Amino acid sequence: MVDLTDECAEFVRQEVDGLLHVFVPHATAGIALIETGAGSDDDLLAQLDELLPRDDRWRHRHGSPGHGRDHVLPAFVPPQTMVPVLEGRMQLGTWQRICLVDTNTDNHQRHVRFSFLAG
Repeated sequence: MVDLTDECAEFVRQEVDGLLHVFVPHATAGIALIETGAGSDDDLLAQLDELLPRDDRWRHRHGSPGHGRDHVLPAFVPPQTMVPVLEGRMQLGTWQRICLVDTNTDNHQRHVRFSFLAG
């Protein structure tokens, strides 16, 4: 899990009002709005391991053992989120952070796209 909140805040700093769109263009990663540092991030990863075990049950079998579960992850942690922005500041809740969730150990390079829709 990688916290992207500071990068997102910098991206919208010069904007006025609108929506920040965060998208990860990969079939095995997602974007989560979640509290970090108090255990919720670790709890999410633990629950994903429980819900989507890394074993040989998956029909998608290329890559490392259990890699098929990585391709199911985006159905539970979607590859995008949108956050309202007012006067150049994201309108997140007190503890909300924007995080990349990626359980794929076969691919260590990820790209995240930020876009802004003024309005």
